Amino acid sequence: MATYTEGHMLKIFIGESEMYNHETLYHAIILKLKEYGVSGATTLRGIEGFGQNNRRSHKPLHMLSGDLPIVIEVIDTPERIDAILEVIQPMVKEGMIARIHNVEIIHSDSSI
Repeated sequence: MATYTEGHMLKIFIGESEMYNHETLYHAIILKLKEYGVSGATTLRGIEGFGQNNRRSHKPLHMLSGDLPIVIEVIDTPERIDAILEVIQPMVKEGMIARIHNVEIIHSDSSI
């Protein structure tokens, strides 16, 4: 049996080569999310994209390295998203954060 709760989602769009305190920004964000008790997050590496500065990030498949697009997805309660957004927002100097309200979180019962 599954249970359903309402939540919010953050999608954080950054470049792979962006740094924060001598480590990659995406890794620093994941560590901060874990530190603040967020229930989970996923980092996705894109193969092509462009940001607000219109710089295109694309490499041939055999050269997947460099500054490719990164998306970090986080879903949690609205209160926890509020708290972590205050911490994450100053870390993202170039990029974009999208907050999506009212996502339905489906918790599966592992005993089924």
